[in-house]
Amino acid sequence: MIPFFLFISVIIIQRLIELMIARKNEKWMKEQGALEFGTNHYPFIVLMHSLFFLVLVFEKIAFSRELSPIWPLLAAVFIFAQLMRVWAISSLGRYWNTKIIVLPNVDVVRKGPYRFIKHPNYLVVSIELLVVPLFYGAYVTACLFTLLNILMLSVRIPAEERALRELTEYEGSFEKCNRFLPKMLNKYDN
Repeated sequence: MIPFFLFISVIIIQRLIELMIARKNEKWMKEQGALEFGTNHYPFIVLMHSLFFLVLVFEKIAFSRELSPIWPLLAAVFIFAQLMRVWAISSLGRYWNTKIIVLPNVDVVRKGPYRFIKHPNYLVVSIELLVVPLFYGAYVTACLFTLLNILMLSVRIPAEERALRELTEYEGSFEKCNRFLPKMLNKYDN
């Protein structure tokens, strides 16, 4: 049980550090004239992510969930997701945030994972909401929060893309990118 709580604690501490980074970035961006969008759905995102940990801990304890027999594979996927998270956050630098905050007329970031896909951070979150519970056999949590995340992203991503299209050259910058999976090169690509 101690390794489980240590693992969850590390993830929670990581999230709290990310929130501190986001607040610092938000302050800087708003001082530069950035606008915030999606304020109506943001509290639901925070609620979903908070409930994720509570439900995961409840399922683990209440149903005596054990470490998955495929934990090495899940650990590798989790580590990949963490590396992708760091890459995405560092690529956006001061523009990274947990909120939809857009600075008008700035160049859209097209480095790091953003060279290949539009939303690497949302991909990472989607992977984590599935893999972390599966690591401990918490199938209910994995299914429930994967479905909630799909619902949340169906609101969040269009709102973010609409804000970026309105205030930046987003559409032209990402016309050859998919949201989550890189496009495969073929002989017809330029």
